[in-house]
Amino acid sequence: MATLGKVSRTGDYIKTAIGGEEVRAYLPPPLPPEPPLVLDRLYGLMEDANRALGRLDGIASILPDTPLFLYMYVRKEALLSSQIEGTQSSLSDLLLFESEETPGAPLDDVQEVSNYVAAMNYGLERLREGFPLSLRLIREIHNILLSKGRGSTKQPGEFRRTQNWIGGTRPGNALFVPPPPDQVLDYMGALEKFIYEEESKLPVLIKAALIHVQFESIHPFLDGNGRLGRLLITFLLCAEGVLSAPILYLSLFFKTHRRHYYDLLQRVREEGDWEAWLEFFLTGVKETSDQAAATARRILEIFERDRRRIEQLGRPAASALRVHQYLQSKPILSVPVAAKELSLSAPTVRKSVEHLVEIGVARETTGKRRGKLFVYEDYLTILNEGTEPL
Repeated sequence: MATLGKVSRTGDYIKTAIGGEEVRAYLPPPLPPEPPLVLDRLYGLMEDANRALGRLDGIASILPDTPLFLYMYVRKEALLSSQIEGTQSSLSDLLLFESEETPGAPLDDVQEVSNYVAAMNYGLERLREGFPLSLRLIREIHNILLSKGRGSTKQPGEFRRTQNWIGGTRPGNALFVPPPPDQVLDYMGALEKFIYEEESKLPVLIKAALIHVQFESIHPFLDGNGRLGRLLITFLLCAEGVLSAPILYLSLFFKTHRRHYYDLLQRVREEGDWEAWLEFFLTGVKETSDQAAATARRILEIFERDRRRIEQLGRPAASALRVHQYLQSKPILSVPVAAKELSLSAPTVRKSVEHLVEIGVARETTGKRRGKLFVYEDYLTILNEGTEPL
């Protein structure tokens, strides 16, 4: 490849033929941007974002059951990121799917969300083992992201060997055409180098924001680029030690401001307006951090309130408390499954659930005599906030 784009903020275009028609494929400029970023007016917002991130990380460290909180939070992020791409499943659908019950959404939609959970957990585990955030790891994560369901025929774990595009019915009427396939590896190699460069002395949040846009502009895979691009933000912050636990996820913010999110990505490409994107990104980090911290506190308050209610049951309290603990990680409960996982008899679990229903902690959702499902309603209501299908 002769050059990774001309040295300008807007990058360059190359004419290429796809399916018999000529199109202009975008060549993003190298990072960091030239002329250099103007960060003066963003310093206050950056401080606010860093403070909010620090408060969130502090809350994560004092949660009585951080893995439990992350277990549910990761699932919510997986759902939101997949919804941005058009899936129609809900958090309840995912939880039913994972407990081998029948979800209400199309199976492919739920499988896609489940793949995202697996990809996220795999990537975080590899980083904890000391494996670098590299092209190899990105390909491994992508392989899991598209391992089953809709994307499994789209070359999981491999950079694309054909041209893709965004928007439109074909490259000729597309909103955006990323670099030709023979240039993808060069661009991704340059992006990997930028992840570890120290010369620019850019703050980690700024680097994360730049890397996200560059990844989306390269669009290195045939499918799953949006979801993996959002995952990279969290992976980078964990790899750099900004977060001790993977508790910041921006998909709710991106979903809420979906049109503006896509407009700003395009503005970077067409006008080189990195500063507008950075302002949006830092605002998202601040708002999402504050939101996640508030959510953690509300969930802890509900758990504590309900624990006190259960303790007043007297003799049945011991078993009911175990079922309550179980509901915190599986807010949709089926008695046979819970009995097996808790090593309690089905009648004991059934009686405990009846007590929880009587005091308003749980609710039966099916209305059926057999195959009943019970939901920890107040908890699931908080987790469901913002997950309404688009």
